[in-house]
Amino acid sequence: MVHAFLIHTLSGSGQATGDATFCRVLYSQVFGSERLPDEPGPRGPERDRLLRKEQLLAVARQAETACKLLQQASGRPPTDLLPQSSDEPIPLQDAPSGVFRLRPGDPFQEAKVVVWLRLLSLGCALVCEPHENLLLAESTLRLLTRLLLEHLKLLSSGSNVLLRGDRIEAILNHFLPQGQLLFLNDQFVQALEKELSTSLAR
Repeated sequence: MVHAFLIHTLSGSGQATGDATFCRVLYSQVFGSERLPDEPGPRGPERDRLLRKEQLLAVARQAETACKLLQQASGRPPTDLLPQSSDEPIPLQDAPSGVFRLRPGDPFQEAKVVVWLRLLSLGCALVCEPHENLLLAESTLRLLTRLLLEHLKLLSSGSNVLLRGDRIEAILNHFLPQGQLLFLNDQFVQALEKELSTSLAR
């Protein structure tokens, strides 16, 4: 079971233009429910929403840290990850990715495993239950990222993830229904992609 999916920025991604940026969550989808941390004071829907937002931002920051550590270990400058031109396809199979564990209480009440992937200036992550099949989670994350690139033009200059939540939700409903990882062969993926294209064309 996947607890959450998120798309976030990577701090410093605007350095080439001189704009300092900070890690922030652009889109998130939480599946199911989990007990939130016990805190003093009144609780309500708005307070719960803010707590969940803080939890996902903490995940995004840890994913960003993991990405930076992997980059440093590779010995390559960050610019090596950028395409030579805007028309050059993004080699998803070469996109940096990894896995890290979250201890109970940091930031969720129960332990989780995060599978992350860096796509130039953006990061995508799946927050999974500890017993989940991590190879399946990684292949699903790469599939979701490919679909986001195709249907949202995720990295184009005019792309605004915040305004395309309905399209992201449609992709997740088809390929990660209610947070369930699916065993997808090529034929099944093609059938679901056809359904998705029909759905988005309406």
